[in-house]
Amino acid sequence: MRDLKGSTVFQPRIYSALLGICICLLASSLTAQTIETAARHAVLYDLTTDTILLDKASDVPMPPASMSKLMTVYMVFERLKAGRLSLDDKFVVSRKAWRKGGSKMFVMVKSRVTVKDLLRGIIIQSGNDACIVIAEGISGTEEAFAEAMTQKAKEIGLKNSAFKNATGWPADGHYMSARDIATLSKKLIIDFPEYYKIFSETEFSHGGIKQGNRNPLLYKGFGADGLKTGHTEASGYGLAASAVRKDRRLLLVVNGLQSKRARASESARLLDWAFRETASYALFKKHDVIEKADVWLGNASSLLLVVDRNLTLTMSRKARHGMKVKVTYDNPIPAPVKKGTQVGLVTVTAPGLVPIVVPLVANANVEQLGAMGRLNAAINYLLFGGS
Repeated sequence: MRDLKGSTVFQPRIYSALLGICICLLASSLTAQTIETAARHAVLYDLTTDTILLDKASDVPMPPASMSKLMTVYMVFERLKAGRLSLDDKFVVSRKAWRKGGSKMFVMVKSRVTVKDLLRGIIIQSGNDACIVIAEGISGTEEAFAEAMTQKAKEIGLKNSAFKNATGWPADGHYMSARDIATLSKKLIIDFPEYYKIFSETEFSHGGIKQGNRNPLLYKGFGADGLKTGHTEASGYGLAASAVRKDRRLLLVVNGLQSKRARASESARLLDWAFRETASYALFKKHDVIEKADVWLGNASSLLLVVDRNLTLTMSRKARHGMKVKVTYDNPIPAPVKKGTQVGLVTVTAPGLVPIVVPLVANANVEQLGAMGRLNAAINYLLFGGS
């Protein structure tokens, strides 16, 4: 690829009017801001722009405790969406499920429980018994279900996850990373909106026993609508949480905190920080005109250059004041030019920014002039500097 010439750097206050948008609203996508957290593992995403705002040992495998129940839920949601399972289907409660310790839905042995209730028992009550009923109902044994969980995790891009059970009960070789939990949470939110709403329910009763949702953020008027807590001695206290404010969704995973109180306060603090200190901005819309370029030896003397995609970026509110937009292309552009062909680049930079590069494409076809036309254009260009 040849080097592009004619580079122009635009500062926010003198940006070309051809953009058709106000430069004061522009922003860019930043790498994670530095903020301390007591969590051993943490990752914080802006889901609107897939921007990482905080990353602390997010790819290190860890005991996920009950946050691994999100994978059990994913296995059910996927079957529901495909029509392979119904919310009204019933599974039998085995003695193994009934006897399981830890957090429970309190299903009775040999009873038949609907998938609808079992899902709420897992999501709201964190029921280990409900997870085993689901696992045995789908795969015959919990061990076989855990193998299917591991295989599905690989298929959907979880790189540091393996499962030995459906509950998150401590076991050698059972692990996830914070990033994998975030990736899985994102898929639950995006792929299954009709079922994801269960995560925001604050209580559920089964067999006359009412239990509240263990997610502390649901009770704070915080904009939170999911997802799942976790705790074992090995893992510490963890939470996968998502919250929405003004159509902006953030996703947080923390693990390794020292108490329930620390889990609640630290999660709220990190999400509040991200909503307060960063923002997402629409920089370009697809087909926005960025520049008008001259054309060399074409049946048109000029050509509009446009971006080929929407671009919404996330950055700190302070960093956007140092933003620069650099437009790079050949000038003049030699004919022929085909509509949609990349003819240049738009590069967005700001303090702390990983540069964002967007193709600049032609918005129309321009044919090459015939032999006589090219000769006349060449003479005209040499004598008068172009048309």
